[in-house]
Amino acid sequence: MGLDVHPSRAATQLSGTDAPGCGPLRGARQAATRPLKQMIYESVRSAGRISRAALAKELEVSPGSVTPLVSDLLTGGLLHELEDDSQPHGRGRPPVSLVVAARRGYVAGLKVSDHDYSAILVDLAGNPVASAALPCQSEIRPVAQLLDEIATLYARLLAAAEVSADDVLAAGLGLPGMTDHATGHMTWSPILGERDVALGRLVSEHLSLPVSVDNDANLLTMAELWFGKGRHLSDFAVVTIEYGVGLGLVVNHAPYRGAHGLGMELGHTKVQLDGALCRCGQRGCLEAYVADFALVREAAIALEGTLPPRGEVLEALFAQAKDGNAAARAIFDRAGKYLTLGLANVANLFDPRRIILSGSRMRYDYLYAEEMLAEVASLTLNTPPPIEVNAWDDLVWARGAAALALSDATPRLLA
Repeated sequence: MGLDVHPSRAATQLSGTDAPGCGPLRGARQAATRPLKQMIYESVRSAGRISRAALAKELEVSPGSVTPLVSDLLTGGLLHELEDDSQPHGRGRPPVSLVVAARRGYVAGLKVSDHDYSAILVDLAGNPVASAALPCQSEIRPVAQLLDEIATLYARLLAAAEVSADDVLAAGLGLPGMTDHATGHMTWSPILGERDVALGRLVSEHLSLPVSVDNDANLLTMAELWFGKGRHLSDFAVVTIEYGVGLGLVVNHAPYRGAHGLGMELGHTKVQLDGALCRCGQRGCLEAYVADFALVREAAIALEGTLPPRGEVLEALFAQAKDGNAAARAIFDRAGKYLTLGLANVANLFDPRRIILSGSRMRYDYLYAEEMLAEVASLTLNTPPPIEVNAWDDLVWARGAAALALSDATPRLLA
């Protein structure tokens, strides 16, 4: 099994790859379902900079088809031309490359969770402009409180960026639970007191701009697809561990969400009949053994005396495991075994080219120790896909939300 057990420090540069540009690198055949004008714009954005000739070759169309549409994008202020002095040009004008007009507008990415919120503002080329955070004291809150907190977070983000709200074109929002991205309808979330809420519409009205809503695992998948290890991959799976266990799936360079937009709930697949109680109210779910709340629930066994505040329990448990506390190590070992079972199920069900273990919790390396993940092969029928680890910082969720906003806003921008 092609296992990379060394987390890449994507947080250092807020990216998981050194490739220029942002967005999936599709190629002509995968992008052909889009209008040619959109394909041109997205190809320039994903390349970072590209010449007209290279653009036509990449899209497998004639240069004559590209020229008038590029002119429209230049006239509309969506693309710029840059002279490329790196190319030989004799005495004439240096060759010209096309780039996205980055500061033509901005999008916001917002992530809400059990204990803290994060936000990032990016320009149209995907470059981070500013970030903001907001602590949250309540684990479960009413929708009205959530809306007010999101508005506060968004205001902090605009103040940090020194950008007018009029310059923000859209926002993406992610939260744990079951959310239909197409409609913005939230069926259930462990952090909200109500069910069946038109969350996308409510947040859009509250912030006075278009808002796309999705499950937080899909945000992480978008971050990998737009900025990380998945840019070059046509299909891959992302598994993440945070307060829950999430799965994102990419098929043909696009996220797959299921028939009703509520699929990929790996954390709520059953691994033990009549097992541990999960936050969803059912028993035996994978995340009842692997997620943060499951580890915190077991921590009292290993941590003597008064437990630290909840936000510090996992760090204390991990430190104890590193220091040789057998009970703390056993808690992580059991979680790692259940994670291995979940990864084997992903490999058997979807046969992805790669499984990416992604997110800030990847710093707890006991969960994906080499001896644990080596067991995946014994639980799959075929050779399992390579498993890679990408240890982003906490802003990765917000970056994924920004990618969601960019993706959904692009057709409107070009129209």
